[in-house]
Amino acid sequence: MSPILTIVLIIVVLVVIAAIVYGVQTGRRKKLQSTFGPEYDRVVADTGNRTEAEKELREREKRHAELELTELSPESQARYRTAWEEVQIQFVDSPAEAVGTADELVTRLIAERGYPTGEYDDRLADLSVEHASTLQHYRDAHEISERNKGGSASTEDLRQALVHYRALFADLLGADPVSTTPATTTTVPDEAPAPAPRTAADTDAAPDKSR
Repeated sequence: MSPILTIVLIIVVLVVIAAIVYGVQTGRRKKLQSTFGPEYDRVVADTGNRTEAEKELREREKRHAELELTELSPESQARYRTAWEEVQIQFVDSPAEAVGTADELVTRLIAERGYPTGEYDDRLADLSVEHASTLQHYRDAHEISERNKGGSASTEDLRQALVHYRALFADLLGADPVSTTPATTTTVPDEAPAPAPRTAADTDAAPDKSR
């Protein structure tokens, strides 16, 4: 085999190897993006390095695989739905206390599903593997809850916190806990319907009051 042909073969082999490696990396990246959704971009932005971000996300998957997660029984689901309805009732008179109760209820649900409930950041990492779509709701709710503890959250902030908590709560529960969201204002009843237009038959049937 001539030296030139040898060199060409080496180049071809290297190109094929590079294409295989690129394909594998692309496949892994797409899988991570599909699994973590918006959380993928967030971790990339936080680390400033795509390779490091993907390494962290793969570590999350490994830890998640070691967890013994469980589905809730119908009885547990019913119990949590009732508890959430009580939180929303509490919100009407005590918004600040209701948000604190909602935080405790969500944490309790996280634990019952089998997730560790230690450090908040670790909790986020563990939840991100299967609940990435509602993770930002949890972050927003937690941020408002922290401000609530300092007394700097408005009633509208607290309402939004409960909406955010509900999004993660429903995701973990596997169903919408209730059919309504908390509101800070009362609803206005619909106006009475306008009377139907009179027809010719109605006019003929009406008594003559001009006499």
